[in-house]
Amino acid sequence: MTSTAPETQRGQDAGDPRGAQPTSWQRRLRRFGHVPRSETSLRDRLDPPYTRPGRQFWSVLAVPPRLADRLVRWAGWGGPLLVALVAGLLRFWKLDRPHAVIFDETYYAKDAWALVNQGYEGSWPKDVDKLILKDPSSVPVPTDPGYVVHPPVGKWIIGFGEQLFGFTPFGWRFMVAVLGTVSVLLLCRIGRRLFRSTFLGCLAGLLLAVDGLHFVMSRTALLDLIVMFFVLAAFGCLVVDRDRSRRRLSEALPVDEEGVLRPDARVAETLRLGWRPWRIAAGVMLGLAFATKWNGLYVLAAFGLMTVLWDVGARRTAGAVRPYAAVLRRDLAPAFVATVPVAILTYVVSWTGWIVTDRGYYRDWAATEGKDSSWSWLPDWLRSLWHYENQVYDFHVGLTSGHTYESNPWSWLVLGRPVSYFYEEEAGCAESATGKCAREVLAIGTPLLWWAACFALAYVVWRWLFRRDWRAGAIACGVAAGWLPWFFYQERTIFLFYAVVFVPFLCLAVTMMLGAMLGPAQNTGTRAELGLNPHDPTGERRRTLGAIAVGVLVLLIVWNFIYFWPLYTGTSIPEDLWRDRMWLDTWV
Repeated sequence: MTSTAPETQRGQDAGDPRGAQPTSWQRRLRRFGHVPRSETSLRDRLDPPYTRPGRQFWSVLAVPPRLADRLVRWAGWGGPLLVALVAGLLRFWKLDRPHAVIFDETYYAKDAWALVNQGYEGSWPKDVDKLILKDPSSVPVPTDPGYVVHPPVGKWIIGFGEQLFGFTPFGWRFMVAVLGTVSVLLLCRIGRRLFRSTFLGCLAGLLLAVDGLHFVMSRTALLDLIVMFFVLAAFGCLVVDRDRSRRRLSEALPVDEEGVLRPDARVAETLRLGWRPWRIAAGVMLGLAFATKWNGLYVLAAFGLMTVLWDVGARRTAGAVRPYAAVLRRDLAPAFVATVPVAILTYVVSWTGWIVTDRGYYRDWAATEGKDSSWSWLPDWLRSLWHYENQVYDFHVGLTSGHTYESNPWSWLVLGRPVSYFYEEEAGCAESATGKCAREVLAIGTPLLWWAACFALAYVVWRWLFRRDWRAGAIACGVAAGWLPWFFYQERTIFLFYAVVFVPFLCLAVTMMLGAMLGPAQNTGTRAELGLNPHDPTGERRRTLGAIAVGVLVLLIVWNFIYFWPLYTGTSIPEDLWRDRMWLDTWV
């Protein structure tokens, strides 16, 4: 087993960890598995190494050392690719079922088809869905513009799948399933970099692969999973940027006669970190998220603040006496330019189809109703777009009509009110005590995973506040950016499936908690360095018990996903078995 626990790597960006002698109470706690912290070098605090499986792990498996080294090198990509392959097989299995236009697919699938055919959304006639399912080739694309309330990127992506596989359920769900699968791979790699552990990275990806809400959203042509993908990609880009910038600081710091890296206030406060392409890539990803749904704008603000604080922590660790002033002088302006203007430019470019046509909704507003505006010196297309955006904003904040499946964001983490995308009863079901079978696609997270995430979030917040662990702060930031903004719109009609944007960060939180449960692995050499008995079985006993607890919880989550599988895929089951899965009254 790898040394995977978050405790094995110092998470602080600041502070000088000291290898003080253990106190008497710490010595007494050794019998319960307590291991005093060892001193962490400055180099490892700036650029932490990745954990590797111990020799005992490979000896148990009878793997020769040379082959073990090769497997470790391959595991960094091989493990995540394997987890993503499993996720992809699950998501593409009977992707065209149910053969229906489910929930809001009635908007986005048709808008996407119009976009890729004529560059703007059309005004579709009512009750056209059945005809599309029966014979899509007989349904013409309407040329009259349609009033839509979301930016175009997500619909362009859905439309690309329709171009490949036709105006069919498989076609409009294809690209969403691709992004859902790739997001599992991204989370594996992000988790690996975050925790410096291939095992924990793959575990985070596995949890995402078996989350019910992510699974259902990966098989439905809605926009929220696309937002999630770009948010996760942006987060990954920023984590890579953080590693690269801290490595640059580490390489610039002086080394003493003994080869030990030393902090230096002058270097830490004056060094320019240079070209940071990963931060620019994050700006593009955040712009694409914002250009899919506007809630991506909150993530842009949160991640922008987070990456600046990471720079503060890096310079402080490197020895800066006034790290905030140093960041203000050296990093703040480049960070702003690389994110905010890049994201806004990406957003504007996403409207190219609407801009270059003359038939889009409100496209000619500046030349007609708005021709007497005091802003007439601006291009007509820009003024028309601004007017359109104002109208859309008024629509969103005024959307207060009731809906059967609306829910308050307070209830999301406990899955208080999931959304039924599709439901159908079948009479004459011999296996059912009621004589009926039920088919449903229910947008609900895997319950045990989400309920475990409630405890994991409490642990993450504690670790961030009291242990100053940057990883916990990053996870908390991802959850907060995707969840907290909805509390400002509680009068608006909102749904649980909006929470898919922060599901990857819930999985990271659970993974961090599981890593703490697993505990640190200490080989005999390390135990001797810490002044511990190298042959004391207490540490291994603690590790074994932790591994058992983690294994049981993960297996229960996987079982829970399998148990709810019929409700995620619209599989026909006897009505009494369907009712057995309605664990809460609010799920019906």
